[in-house]
Amino acid sequence: MLDFSDTGFADFFSTELKINIDEAKYAVRGTSKGKRLRYFLQNCDDATAIQTLSALWEYRTDYLARSGEDDPVKNVEARYRSLLDRLSATGAKKSKDNEIDPAPEIDRIKIAKIKTDLMQVTSLSPQARGFAFEKFLKNLFDIYGLMAHASFRLQGEQIDGSFQLGNETYLLEAKWQGKPTGVADLHVFHGKIEQKAAWARGLFISTNGFTEDGLIAFGKGKRVICMDGLDLFEILDQEISLSQVLERKVRRAAETGCPFIRVRDLFSY
Repeated sequence: MLDFSDTGFADFFSTELKINIDEAKYAVRGTSKGKRLRYFLQNCDDATAIQTLSALWEYRTDYLARSGEDDPVKNVEARYRSLLDRLSATGAKKSKDNEIDPAPEIDRIKIAKIKTDLMQVTSLSPQARGFAFEKFLKNLFDIYGLMAHASFRLQGEQIDGSFQLGNETYLLEAKWQGKPTGVADLHVFHGKIEQKAAWARGLFISTNGFTEDGLIAFGKGKRVICMDGLDLFEILDQEISLSQVLERKVRRAAETGCPFIRVRDLFSY
Protein backbone atom coordinates (compact mmCIF):
# COMPACT_ATOMS: atom_id res chain seq x y z
CA MET A 1 0.00 0.00 0.00
CA LEU A 2 1.85 3.05 -1.37
CA ASP A 3 5.33 2.90 0.17
CA PHE A 4 4.12 2.31 3.74
CA SER A 5 6.01 -0.16 5.87
CA ASP A 6 4.00 -1.68 8.73
CA THR A 7 5.64 0.77 11.13
CA GLY A 8 5.14 3.70 8.77
CA PHE A 9 1.47 2.80 8.29
CA ALA A 10 0.93 2.73 12.07
CA ASP A 11 2.84 6.00 12.53
CA PHE A 12 0.75 7.67 9.80
CA PHE A 13 -2.52 6.79 11.54
CA SER A 14 -1.16 7.75 14.94
CA THR A 15 0.16 11.13 13.76
CA GLU A 16 -2.58 12.16 11.34
CA LEU A 17 -5.65 10.65 13.00
CA LYS A 18 -4.67 9.81 16.60
CA ILE A 19 -5.75 6.21 15.92
CA ASN A 20 -3.93 2.96 16.72
CA ILE A 21 -4.51 1.03 13.50
CA ASP A 22 -2.60 -1.94 14.99
CA GLU A 23 -5.45 -2.65 17.42
CA ALA A 24 -6.84 -6.15 17.04
CA LYS A 25 -10.35 -4.93 16.21
CA TYR A 26 -9.16 -3.56 12.86
CA ALA A 27 -7.64 -6.90 11.86
CA VAL A 28 -10.79 -9.04 12.12
CA ARG A 29 -10.81 -9.51 8.32
CA GLY A 30 -7.06 -9.79 7.88
CA THR A 31 -3.84 -8.26 9.09
CA SER A 32 -2.62 -6.70 5.85
CA LYS A 33 -2.49 -2.92 5.65
CA GLY A 34 -5.14 -2.85 2.91
CA LYS A 35 -7.57 -5.07 4.82
CA ARG A 36 -7.13 -3.10 8.05
CA LEU A 37 -7.69 0.18 6.20
CA ARG A 38 -10.77 -1.19 4.42
CA TYR A 39 -12.29 -2.44 7.69
CA PHE A 40 -11.54 0.87 9.40
CA LEU A 41 -13.22 2.90 6.64
CA GLN A 42 -16.25 0.61 6.60
CA ASN A 43 -16.82 1.02 10.34
CA CYS A 44 -15.91 4.63 11.12
CA ASP A 45 -18.27 7.61 10.78
CA ASP A 46 -18.39 9.66 7.57
CA ALA A 47 -16.43 12.61 8.98
CA THR A 48 -13.59 10.32 10.07
CA ALA A 49 -13.64 8.58 6.68
CA ILE A 50 -13.32 11.94 4.92
CA GLN A 51 -10.47 12.98 7.23
CA THR A 52 -8.68 9.66 6.61
CA LEU A 53 -9.11 9.75 2.84
CA SER A 54 -7.97 13.37 2.68
CA ALA A 55 -4.80 12.58 4.62
CA LEU A 56 -4.10 9.53 2.44
CA TRP A 57 -4.75 11.51 -0.72
CA GLU A 58 -2.22 14.15 0.34
CA TYR A 59 0.32 11.44 1.17
CA ARG A 60 -0.36 9.69 -2.15
CA THR A 61 0.13 12.92 -4.09
CA ASP A 62 3.47 13.55 -2.38
CA TYR A 63 4.49 9.92 -2.93
CA LEU A 64 3.85 10.09 -6.70
CA ALA A 65 5.68 13.41 -6.92
CA ARG A 66 8.70 11.92 -5.13
CA SER A 67 8.75 8.79 -7.25
CA GLY A 68 8.27 10.59 -10.56
CA GLU A 69 5.79 7.91 -11.62
CA ASP A 70 2.67 8.51 -13.69
CA ASP A 71 -0.58 7.91 -11.85
CA PRO A 72 -1.55 4.27 -12.54
CA VAL A 73 -5.26 4.89 -11.86
CA LYS A 74 -7.32 6.46 -14.64
CA ASN A 75 -9.35 9.55 -13.72
CA VAL A 76 -8.40 9.06 -10.08
CA GLU A 77 -8.90 12.62 -8.85
CA ALA A 78 -12.45 12.83 -10.19
CA ARG A 79 -13.26 9.49 -8.57
CA TYR A 80 -11.73 10.67 -5.30
CA ARG A 81 -13.72 13.92 -5.32
CA SER A 82 -16.92 12.05 -6.14
CA LEU A 83 -16.37 9.75 -3.16
CA LEU A 84 -15.85 12.71 -0.81
CA ASP A 85 -19.01 14.37 -2.17
CA ARG A 86 -21.05 11.22 -1.48
CA LEU A 87 -19.71 10.96 2.06
CA SER A 88 -20.37 14.65 2.71
CA ALA A 89 -23.93 14.36 1.40
CA THR A 90 -24.59 11.36 3.65
CA GLY A 91 -23.20 13.19 6.64
CA ALA A 92 -25.36 16.24 5.93
CA LYS A 93 -28.48 14.13 6.36
CA LYS A 94 -27.44 13.10 9.87
CA SER A 95 -27.86 15.09 13.08
CA LYS A 96 -25.61 18.09 13.36
CA ASP A 97 -22.80 17.79 15.89
CA ASN A 98 -24.37 20.28 18.31
CA GLU A 99 -27.84 18.74 18.25
CA ILE A 100 -29.15 16.37 20.89
CA ASP A 101 -30.64 13.01 20.00
CA PRO A 102 -33.44 12.67 22.56
CA ALA A 103 -33.68 9.60 24.74
CA PRO A 104 -35.96 6.95 23.20
CA GLU A 105 -39.64 7.38 24.05
CA ILE A 106 -39.89 3.87 25.48
CA ASP A 107 -37.21 4.67 28.05
CA ARG A 108 -38.56 7.94 29.44
CA ILE A 109 -40.37 6.32 32.35
CA LYS A 110 -37.18 4.46 33.26
CA ILE A 111 -35.16 7.65 32.89
CA ALA A 112 -37.49 9.54 35.24
CA LYS A 113 -37.20 6.70 37.78
CA ILE A 114 -33.42 6.52 37.63
CA LYS A 115 -33.18 10.31 37.94
CA THR A 116 -35.08 9.98 41.23
CA ASP A 117 -32.74 7.15 42.25
CA LEU A 118 -29.73 9.41 41.73
CA MET A 119 -31.23 12.06 44.02
CA GLN A 120 -31.93 9.43 46.69
CA VAL A 121 -28.31 8.20 46.67
CA THR A 122 -27.18 11.56 48.08
CA SER A 123 -29.10 10.93 51.34
CA LEU A 124 -27.35 7.64 52.14
CA SER A 125 -24.37 7.03 54.43
CA PRO A 126 -20.97 6.94 52.66
CA GLN A 127 -20.67 3.13 52.67
CA ALA A 128 -24.26 2.54 51.54
CA ARG A 129 -23.89 5.35 48.98
CA GLY A 130 -21.01 3.59 47.23
CA PHE A 131 -22.96 0.37 46.65
CA ALA A 132 -26.12 2.29 45.67
CA PHE A 133 -24.15 4.41 43.20
CA GLU A 134 -22.69 1.34 41.51
CA LYS A 135 -26.19 -0.14 41.24
CA PHE A 136 -27.48 3.16 39.83
CA LEU A 137 -24.76 3.18 37.17
CA LYS A 138 -25.44 -0.42 36.11
CA ASN A 139 -29.13 0.41 35.72
CA LEU A 140 -28.25 3.54 33.74
CA PHE A 141 -26.03 1.62 31.32
CA ASP A 142 -28.63 -1.12 30.98
CA ILE A 143 -31.32 1.41 29.99
CA TYR A 144 -29.18 2.44 27.05
CA GLY A 145 -28.33 -1.12 26.05
CA LEU A 146 -24.63 -0.89 26.92
CA MET A 147 -24.41 -4.47 28.23
CA ALA A 148 -23.25 -3.48 31.71
CA HIS A 149 -21.59 -5.87 34.15
CA ALA A 150 -21.69 -5.19 37.87
CA SER A 151 -18.54 -4.67 39.95
CA PHE A 152 -16.07 -7.53 40.12
CA ARG A 153 -12.83 -8.25 41.91
CA LEU A 154 -9.63 -9.50 40.34
CA GLN A 155 -6.59 -10.57 42.29
CA GLY A 156 -5.35 -7.48 44.08
CA GLU A 157 -7.76 -5.00 42.52
CA GLN A 158 -11.40 -3.95 42.40
CA ILE A 159 -13.15 -2.99 39.17
CA ASP A 160 -16.44 -1.14 39.59
CA GLY A 161 -17.99 -2.62 36.47
CA SER A 162 -17.77 -2.69 32.70
CA PHE A 163 -19.91 -1.92 29.68
CA GLN A 164 -19.86 -2.16 25.90
CA LEU A 165 -19.84 0.93 23.65
CA GLY A 166 -19.98 -0.07 20.01
CA ASN A 167 -17.20 -2.61 19.57
CA GLU A 168 -15.21 -1.33 22.55
CA THR A 169 -15.13 -2.73 26.08
CA TYR A 170 -14.87 -0.10 28.84
CA LEU A 171 -13.94 -0.74 32.44
CA LEU A 172 -15.55 1.55 34.98
CA GLU A 173 -14.20 3.40 38.01
CA ALA A 174 -16.81 5.26 40.06
CA LYS A 175 -16.13 7.54 43.03
CA TRP A 176 -18.58 9.39 45.22
CA GLN A 177 -16.40 11.34 47.58
CA GLY A 178 -16.36 14.77 49.20
CA LYS A 179 -13.60 16.28 47.09
CA PRO A 180 -12.62 16.31 43.42
CA THR A 181 -10.55 13.41 42.15
CA GLY A 182 -6.83 14.08 41.73
CA VAL A 183 -4.08 12.69 39.56
CA ALA A 184 -3.20 9.75 41.85
CA ASP A 185 -6.59 8.06 41.41
CA LEU A 186 -6.52 8.70 37.67
CA HIS A 187 -3.09 7.07 37.34
CA VAL A 188 -4.17 4.07 39.45
CA PHE A 189 -7.18 3.47 37.22
CA HIS A 190 -5.17 3.93 34.04
CA GLY A 191 -2.68 1.39 35.40
CA LYS A 192 -5.51 -1.13 35.73
CA ILE A 193 -6.52 -0.49 32.11
CA GLU A 194 -2.97 -1.00 30.86
CA GLN A 195 -2.84 -4.42 32.53
CA LYS A 196 -5.84 -5.60 30.50
CA ALA A 197 -6.23 -6.33 26.79
CA ALA A 198 -4.83 -3.73 24.39
CA TRP A 199 -8.35 -2.80 23.24
CA ALA A 200 -9.72 -2.16 26.76
CA ARG A 201 -10.76 1.43 27.56
CA GLY A 202 -11.86 3.14 30.74
CA LEU A 203 -14.55 5.51 32.02
CA PHE A 204 -13.80 7.30 35.31
CA ILE A 205 -16.88 8.82 36.96
CA SER A 206 -16.24 11.19 39.86
CA THR A 207 -19.38 12.83 41.21
CA ASN A 208 -17.43 15.83 42.53
CA GLY A 209 -15.36 16.23 39.40
CA PHE A 210 -11.62 16.35 38.91
CA THR A 211 -8.96 18.80 40.02
CA GLU A 212 -7.62 20.96 37.23
CA ASP A 213 -4.06 20.23 38.32
CA GLY A 214 -4.84 16.52 38.38
CA LEU A 215 -6.14 16.51 34.80
CA ILE A 216 -3.08 18.44 33.62
CA ALA A 217 -0.70 16.11 35.45
CA PHE A 218 -2.56 13.05 34.14
CA GLY A 219 -1.73 14.23 30.65
CA LYS A 220 -3.15 13.57 27.21
CA GLY A 221 -3.49 10.57 24.98
CA LYS A 222 -4.65 8.14 27.68
CA ARG A 223 -7.15 5.29 27.29
CA VAL A 224 -9.56 6.89 29.78
CA ILE A 225 -12.45 9.34 29.45
CA CYS A 226 -13.99 11.12 32.43
CA MET A 227 -17.44 12.15 33.62
CA ASP A 228 -18.62 14.07 36.68
CA GLY A 229 -21.87 14.27 38.64
CA LEU A 230 -23.12 17.29 36.72
CA ASP A 231 -22.65 15.33 33.50
CA LEU A 232 -24.88 12.57 34.88
CA PHE A 233 -27.54 15.04 36.00
CA GLU A 234 -27.58 16.84 32.64
CA ILE A 235 -27.81 13.54 30.72
CA LEU A 236 -30.97 12.70 32.67
CA ASP A 237 -32.37 16.23 32.94
CA GLN A 238 -31.94 17.00 29.23
CA GLU A 239 -32.82 13.44 28.18
CA ILE A 240 -29.63 13.02 26.18
CA SER A 241 -28.64 9.57 25.04
CA LEU A 242 -25.86 8.22 27.25
CA SER A 243 -24.39 6.44 24.24
CA GLN A 244 -24.28 9.73 22.34
CA VAL A 245 -22.54 11.46 25.26
CA LEU A 246 -19.90 8.74 25.53
CA GLU A 247 -19.30 8.68 21.78
CA ARG A 248 -18.76 12.44 21.74
CA LYS A 249 -16.46 12.30 24.73
CA VAL A 250 -14.43 9.60 23.01
CA ARG A 251 -14.25 11.54 19.77
CA ARG A 252 -13.30 14.81 21.50
CA ALA A 253 -10.64 12.96 23.51
CA ALA A 254 -9.27 11.54 20.25
CA GLU A 255 -9.22 15.01 18.70
CA THR A 256 -7.77 16.92 21.66
CA GLY A 257 -6.15 14.31 23.90
CA CYS A 258 -8.15 15.66 26.86
CA PRO A 259 -9.89 12.96 28.94
CA PHE A 260 -12.58 15.25 30.42
CA ILE A 261 -14.89 17.37 28.29
CA ARG A 262 -18.10 18.42 30.07
CA VAL A 263 -21.48 17.51 28.61
CA ARG A 264 -22.43 21.20 28.45
CA ASP A 265 -19.43 21.75 26.15
CA LEU A 266 -20.40 18.87 23.87
CA PHE A 267 -24.02 19.96 23.29
CA SER A 268 -26.04 23.12 22.97
CA TYR A 269 -29.39 23.13 24.78
